[in-house]
Amino acid sequence: MRDFSFFIPLFLLLSISSFCQEASLQGLVLDENEVPIPGANIKFNTSGTQTNSNGYYFLKIPANQKNTLQITYVGFKNIEVIIPEMEEGQQEELNFVLKTDIEQIGTVVINGNRNTRVEGVTTISPETIRKIPGANAGVENLLKSLPGVSSNNELSSQYGVRGGNYDENLVYVNEIEVYRPFLIRSGQQEGLSFVNSDMVRKVDFSAGGFQAKYGDKLSSVLDITYRRPVDFGASLDASFLGGSASIEDASKNGKFSGIAGIRYRDNSLFVNAKETETNYKPRFADIQTYLTYQFTDKFELSFLGNIAVNQYEYEPITRQTNFGTLSDPQALVIYYEGQEKDQYETYFGAFKSTYKVSENYTAKLIASTYNTQEQEHFDILAQYNLGEVNTDIGGENVGEVEFTEGVGSQLSHARNDLDALIINIQHLGTIKEGDHQINYGVKYTHEDIRDRIREYEIIDSAGFSIRPSSIELKNDQPYNSYDAPITPYTSIRATNSTQIDRFQAFAQWSYKTVIGKAETWFNAGVRTHTWNISGDNIESNTQQVFSPRAQFAIQPDWKKNMIFRVSGGLYYQPPMYKELRDYTGAVIPEVKAQKSTHIVIGNDYSFKIKGRPFSLVSEAYYKNLTDVNTYTIENVRIRYSANNNAVAYAYGLDLRLNGEFVPGTESWVSFSYLKTEENIDNRGYIARPTDQRLKFAVLFQDYIPAIPALKFYLNMVYNTGLPGGSPSYVDPYDYQTRLRDYRRADTGFSYVFKDRNSNYPEGHWLERFKELSVGFEIFNLFDNQNSITNTFVRDVYSKTFYSVPNYLSPRVFNLKIGMKF
Repeated sequence: MRDFSFFIPLFLLLSISSFCQEASLQGLVLDENEVPIPGANIKFNTSGTQTNSNGYYFLKIPANQKNTLQITYVGFKNIEVIIPEMEEGQQEELNFVLKTDIEQIGTVVINGNRNTRVEGVTTISPETIRKIPGANAGVENLLKSLPGVSSNNELSSQYGVRGGNYDENLVYVNEIEVYRPFLIRSGQQEGLSFVNSDMVRKVDFSAGGFQAKYGDKLSSVLDITYRRPVDFGASLDASFLGGSASIEDASKNGKFSGIAGIRYRDNSLFVNAKETETNYKPRFADIQTYLTYQFTDKFELSFLGNIAVNQYEYEPITRQTNFGTLSDPQALVIYYEGQEKDQYETYFGAFKSTYKVSENYTAKLIASTYNTQEQEHFDILAQYNLGEVNTDIGGENVGEVEFTEGVGSQLSHARNDLDALIINIQHLGTIKEGDHQINYGVKYTHEDIRDRIREYEIIDSAGFSIRPSSIELKNDQPYNSYDAPITPYTSIRATNSTQIDRFQAFAQWSYKTVIGKAETWFNAGVRTHTWNISGDNIESNTQQVFSPRAQFAIQPDWKKNMIFRVSGGLYYQPPMYKELRDYTGAVIPEVKAQKSTHIVIGNDYSFKIKGRPFSLVSEAYYKNLTDVNTYTIENVRIRYSANNNAVAYAYGLDLRLNGEFVPGTESWVSFSYLKTEENIDNRGYIARPTDQRLKFAVLFQDYIPAIPALKFYLNMVYNTGLPGGSPSYVDPYDYQTRLRDYRRADTGFSYVFKDRNSNYPEGHWLERFKELSVGFEIFNLFDNQNSITNTFVRDVYSKTFYSVPNYLSPRVFNLKIGMKF
């Protein structure tokens, strides 16, 4: 045997010498819109690397010599640049922009995420959206893990932000405002979110202090950009919850491109796992398309279309809910008759034309139409027994009700129909001159809502028909007979035909400069909103508001990469139709716009740990609200008082640490503190329905080093309980109780058979796929019993009410498969 021991020290010496004669490059690879590109190749000679899911790369190159770098990605033009000689150990940041046209590209952009950092905007990777498990997976699923965003209903895509309710959030897709159905009252009825994750290219989210270019809402902005394809592609995903498919392509000359997606959702996996035994037939489906055609280098026309048909058939049979304590276990048993049939059909279409008048001026014209046709029909009779539970472990009747303490019934009836048509036409303009930029826009909206409400509820408890708390009639049975007619506990009858015309305009100025050695960024703007309400049997009413807003950011010349921000202004929310309708169903045209004076102070600290990027984002905020339109929330249904009879405030702190806790993946940990209270009719401050005090959330991605194809995902949220554990008829000043804390963890495992970096020989069964993975998901991993509302029943003996929690979904298992071609 030959002795190679002599060569070992020489080999180590050469290795050390080679290591010391290296320099390093790092940075981002972006597309034309400064969106990070994952999986882009960066090569020199025979070596190289790829960008991670955030578009970040790190590459070592030989020192003291010129190096030629090639940056490539399918569908984009290649970049080839010469890197000048670098000294040993020298580190440089180089960012690259890939384009789809024939223009030769040089280097580069510094700090590609600068705009979102100075504006206080959170950018979420579309790949992360598609991977992270959730009962209602999609963009909103990830939003709920961000600080300041809250939701206690995993089956709903709705969310509240910093003390606001579900109606206070703006949603845009490709600069086009999108809307939600009006009559949804529970999360399991919602079906699909408007946003199709298969088509998403970019997701930006602002939790407050946003610019004047965005519309008039009080809480947040979700700004979605759909992909513009550059070549053929297709995807297919299927699971026990439904499936989705998409197809995309572009013409050879690159002028035409199109992407289309179809989705189907079935929530029966969750509903069948609940305590209520039902016959349940959900049919949630939609189809979307985004088409673009570039007529010339200056003019482009695009179309965004969506058709959604959601049918919800629900026939409850029985329900048993066990509650109470170990020493005093209780159970509510309900037997049902009747059924519910709901249907929501929405049709949406929008054309957007973009004309580049000059290098410094771009003009856009957007026209959109939204129509929703909704019906909510149900007749359900519920007869209940409240009693003690058998606790004899091992006995035949353990868990069953042995002794009945209360009986009663409830009849719910509705014949609600709504048809809403919303038409928009909008002009947007962007003017650039050096470091100055001016954005402006004008918009006209016409809303035509036709609404018919026929809804009542009759409650019988312990043999007595319960009347509304507002009706006071003397009852001295058995001494005198009680012969007053039976009155429904709640009864709403209204027919409304309402038209709303809105004129909106905004102008804002942005400016980047250097003060001393610190980079600074200014933004200031103003919005105006005028609206007129008219309709049958109501007097026409016109109102107008002005909304000034401003942002300032500074990045000091420090070794630490920090940006400080302050933003705020006067924000108004002119009422939509739901906010105009009071508890009786009547439209009140005099309802004012809710007003919020809003200030946000933030800090963005970017740093690296072991060469991996991290950022710590912190924001403190305060809102002072006047002309507040008070409301109640039941599940996801919001009912307004429509009288602007309150003032309110909200303040809090949001923290988020995100980065590559595991190399090549994006994860984050977030924390929120919020306090929001309202003063109704000057009676003193009490908690608002959205007073979610504390929130912790973790979103984590990992893989097994020995088996990198085996991925792990965790989405975990803890929220303290919301107000809402009270009967709907009580005075909130007399009955301030909260629901139990919300605790939920969803986890997923995925095995990737092939991704874009895998190569298989021709004829191999995996060669036809671009990506192929199989996953297993566990929703509500720890089987926590979260509740969304309480049902209140009466004990015939003690004459007291028990609050029985209405539980959300328990632990549920799901299998899924995903593929791209």
